[in-house]
Amino acid sequence: DGCGHTVLGPESGTLASINYPRTSPNSTVCEWEIRVKPGQRVQLKFGDFDIDDSDSCHSSYLRVHNGIGPNRTEIGKFCGFDFQMDGLITSKSNEVTVQFMSGIHASGRGFLAAYSTTDKSDLITCLDNASHFSEPEFNKYCPAGCVIPFADISGTIPHGYRDSSSLCMAGVHAGVVSNTLGGQINVVISKGIPYYEGSLANNVTSKVGPLSTSLFTFKTSGCYGTLGMESGVIPDSQITSSSILEWPNQTGQVNIWKPENARLKRAGPPWAALISDEHQWLQIDLNKEKKITGIITTGSTLAEYYYYVSAYRILYSDDAQKWTVYREPGMDKDKVFQGNTELYQEVRNNFIPPIIARFFRINPLKWHQKIAMKVELLGCQFSIGRAPKITLPPPPPPPQNKNDEKNADFIDDFINSVKTSLQTDKTTFTPEIKNTTVTPSVTKDVALAAVLVPVLVMVFTTLILILVCAWHWRNRKKKTEGTYDLPYWDRAGWWKGMKQFLPTKSAEHEETPVRYSSSEISHLRPREVPTMLQTESAEYAQPLVGGIVGTLHQRSTFKPEEGKEASYADLDPYNSPIQEVYHAYAEPLPITGPEYATPIIMDMSSHPSTPLGVPSISTFKAGGNQAPPLVGTCSKLLSRTDSASSAQALYDIPKGQSGPGSADELVYQVPQSLALSTGIKDE
Repeated sequence: DGCGHTVLGPESGTLASINYPRTSPNSTVCEWEIRVKPGQRVQLKFGDFDIDDSDSCHSSYLRVHNGIGPNRTEIGKFCGFDFQMDGLITSKSNEVTVQFMSGIHASGRGFLAAYSTTDKSDLITCLDNASHFSEPEFNKYCPAGCVIPFADISGTIPHGYRDSSSLCMAGVHAGVVSNTLGGQINVVISKGIPYYEGSLANNVTSKVGPLSTSLFTFKTSGCYGTLGMESGVIPDSQITSSSILEWPNQTGQVNIWKPENARLKRAGPPWAALISDEHQWLQIDLNKEKKITGIITTGSTLAEYYYYVSAYRILYSDDAQKWTVYREPGMDKDKVFQGNTELYQEVRNNFIPPIIARFFRINPLKWHQKIAMKVELLGCQFSIGRAPKITLPPPPPPPQNKNDEKNADFIDDFINSVKTSLQTDKTTFTPEIKNTTVTPSVTKDVALAAVLVPVLVMVFTTLILILVCAWHWRNRKKKTEGTYDLPYWDRAGWWKGMKQFLPTKSAEHEETPVRYSSSEISHLRPREVPTMLQTESAEYAQPLVGGIVGTLHQRSTFKPEEGKEASYADLDPYNSPIQEVYHAYAEPLPITGPEYATPIIMDMSSHPSTPLGVPSISTFKAGGNQAPPLVGTCSKLLSRTDSASSAQALYDIPKGQSGPGSADELVYQVPQSLALSTGIKDE
């Protein structure tokens, strides 16, 4: 009556004293007989040991024996409070007896121990958690029977488990190891998260957990993908059932809870059986053999219909005719899976080892009110590796002498060895699938790529920025220069240097008439208007006033206007002595010799005239100290000056500006307001 939690598997197991971890009762005894495969030995490891030693192990103790029965031999007798057992206790055979005796005592939790075969050198107990190990990644062997009521876990996959959780119990919850078989776990430690979710899986309830400094996850084969119920990869025609629930609602509409409704997370009603008994089933055809590693179930997910399945069996087949009930290895009874405890929560169960089949059936055994459920299958594709065929040579004729007998024996041995190798090669190979829970380790190539990719991105980004800046600077420069501005190589210095190599032309026969509109004349002050002005200069400067230019000189520096034409209404240089006005497109004049501005021919025939005799001032400066003539309707302008005081070229200067001469010489003439003929010739 002193036996507590006990699971004895074929290769590993867990045993504990009664009432552990609380104080064991007085005067109790328990004896465990452990057997493993012949040829193997047993190793025993204690997770906790707290037995009263007040009487020097006389009435309360733990004794370990080699063998079973009367011929067993004692390995050791142990007692003590918080006794730390160093190392493992190893047997000499495949059989071990463990005896616990509890006498009269006031305290003592008892013990918890794990065992396995000696080839599991990294054995741990069900009480070990991630905080007991400092390595960032490690492999351990979990014994069978680690689903214990006195251990807690927090978290779930794929997010991870809190570091205070039992490693082996979390491994069962994650579906990495079986509670009845135990198994190897590959643990990875990483940074903790603020909140750990709770869930029910493989008959283990994970609780909600708070923030922790670290967490752990498991590396797996990665064969835990969904097989197509939720996504619709499995068509409706491949989902069948034993019966379908049909019933009319209050409005008289018939509700049909068909088997194709049994898709996890699909809105609407589930599949429900017409009759609720143990002979109902839901069948899924996967179209070909698949490796099925788990199943997720929910209830009806409809608040008004509180239906769910709480326990079920699993059957599988390759032809939908002969069915096999799922059992765990070494067990002689069917495996019963824990289902839902309410209608909303998703409950996961894993198959260890996995199921290889095409047809999959769920057989409900227990339910709440009615059989109703939604499901999803977990797994991956399945492929079979086949050994190559080897053609054996024909058997030799019967031997005639001793040498032939030796040859025949050699050939027989060769054939037997080939057959043996063929039988050994007929194995099933599981495809290698990368872990979906934990990121696989990074290789050197990945590390190199992680360095090169950011460098290349930075280089290309820099080049793009340089090109964008250059394009922006170029557009900005074009806007600054203007539409008709000269390029940098055609500026004044270059142009002046080239002018001396160009032949000069006589402009005696070339005239550039300038016409004025009536609106422009109205802005002029009443002055005498000469009928025609001309000069013998071959080069021309840009006009100082805007006007409607009819034709341009062949070598004139005028450029065609775009858009709105300039006029005296917009700009009057004569009435603005302070403001300096320059034409936007004027080019520099050559420095080779004294020359004058372009002659202006004004046609006043179409404009009203002002009274004669009104003094007017010419817009051209006279040479020397000679006073400008104020006679006639037209006057001549000398092309060049002979005065010694005017050794350099004199140009037209607007009123109010300082020029090369004195202020007294700034005398101007303005065309008179006379109706003149447009055909005046040069003198």
